[in-house]
Amino acid sequence: QVQLVESGGGLAQPGGSLRLSCKASGRLFEIDSVGWYRQAPGNQRQFVASIIANGRTTYADSVKGRFTLSRDNAKNTIYLQMDNLKPDDTAVYYCHGRRPGRSDAWGQGTQVTVSS
Repeated sequence: QVQLVESGGGLAQPGGSLRLSCKASGRLFEIDSVGWYRQAPGNQRQFVASIIANGRTTYADSVKGRFTLSRDNAKNTIYLQMDNLKPDDTAVYYCHGRRPGRSDAWGQGTQVTVSS
């Protein structure tokens, strides 16, 4: 089993910043990629960003240049720095761990609201 626990959501004004954290525990060797998805009301869950073992990151076009994904291997934690936030970024953000050959791991989600 893999457990993912998010923190850091909240309310920000347009143009503001927030940082999300996701701490992983359990059978981490089963994961080959970790990252973030988000889901706004009435929409499907969408990919935001991911990072693989060699440190390569991938971003959705909608967040490129504004969001930065990083990791602290010693703490088994990844971070999503979100800058220049827009109202369209409002969503529940989910930490995701891809587990080849197994069901993916998901966190419980953290709400991000961007509003003036």
